[in-house]
Amino acid sequence: MTGGLVDLPIPVLDGLRRRTHRSLVAGVALGSIGHIAASTVSTIAAQHIAGGTAWTGAPGAAVVLGAAVGAVTLSQVMVRAGRRIGLATGYMVGVIGAFVATLAVVVASLPMLLVGTVLIGFGNASNQLSRYVAADLYAPARRASALGIVVWGATVGAIIGPNLAAPAASLATIFGLPELAGAYLVPVVFVGAAAVLTLVALRPDPYALADTSSRHDLAGDDRSTPASLASVLARPNVPVAIVALVTVQIVMVLVMTMTPLHMTDTGHDLAAVGVVISGHTLGMYALSPISGRLTDRLGMIPVILAGLGLSAFASVLAAAAPMEGGVSLFVALFLLCYGWNMGDVAGSSLLTHGLSLAERTRVQGLTDGLIWSSAAAASLGSGVVVAAASYATLGLLGAALVVVPVLLVVARRSAVAGQAAA
Repeated sequence: MTGGLVDLPIPVLDGLRRRTHRSLVAGVALGSIGHIAASTVSTIAAQHIAGGTAWTGAPGAAVVLGAAVGAVTLSQVMVRAGRRIGLATGYMVGVIGAFVATLAVVVASLPMLLVGTVLIGFGNASNQLSRYVAADLYAPARRASALGIVVWGATVGAIIGPNLAAPAASLATIFGLPELAGAYLVPVVFVGAAAVLTLVALRPDPYALADTSSRHDLAGDDRSTPASLASVLARPNVPVAIVALVTVQIVMVLVMTMTPLHMTDTGHDLAAVGVVISGHTLGMYALSPISGRLTDRLGMIPVILAGLGLSAFASVLAAAAPMEGGVSLFVALFLLCYGWNMGDVAGSSLLTHGLSLAERTRVQGLTDGLIWSSAAAASLGSGVVVAAASYATLGLLGAALVVVPVLLVVARRSAVAGQAAA
């Protein structure tokens, strides 16, 4: 871990923290624009290159694999070289991936497209890890709010990214490139801008600006002999945070993945599907600052439980929605994704407590790796469940998956509260 503690007057230090926080939000906004623009055409590109639908799901799996590997790898880079270098490295790998994917579209190579997509997913790990960097900057009473604002930055990408695919396609044809290559050039520009912003604006390194509450054990923290994973997991807050984060991810992906197909199979047109998916996007990101404020005011455990409960309720609502129930599905997807958001913001905040900076960086990378791996499994499993049973069964399964995590959180509530207060 590089960068000593900054010894500056408090007003100057607070100003540097605010600038770093704003830069993290801007980096997430830029990175998400590029990532989502590329994701918008990924299945179309796979179908175009492969000449059929058999491989259309492969880019989605590839991007999730890249994000999982990126989370674990970049956390190790951060421990050794600092948060700034770690985040910038991820973004630069994402830019390389965008170039590879662009070339893959030009030469019509599916293996090359998948390699590029893995690298784009790797770059997206920097977006995801940025929320933890923001949390380090503030005292526990403001940590979730700071984290939630960074998560909100992805709203910009969710709105702008998909709408850049068509103009980028037109621009690509002007330069003699295939239309689909244009969307993959979007992350070259925007993720590249996020990398430059990170390198320029995150000075001094966020580790050096960490709030005093985040710095305990830093001076004597021996990075060459890290605490064992077992000892870190023994801290009461860590398993609760991991279980909460992974659970809301699984339930959200499980139901969300099959909803568009369920809607088209029951007679809804693509416009209706788009409206429902917009509710999904709104729930995932737009209300993140509210989740952060609720977490700071009510506590992490109550908000985690609320997020889990809302996820279960929304899953049942989706299962019970009538075939013509576009409005019901819109509400269900919105609530499902806001339940995810509450669990994500509160769970991520809980994961910052009771650990030294080096320990929390490692466990955060591991956790995000588990989150993305579980997302891949849920995405693949959702199709199997619907094929074997029905969409309604899928929704009920999602609700059932919440039961054990809720019992775990409730059982360890006292111990976690004591750890967080320490």
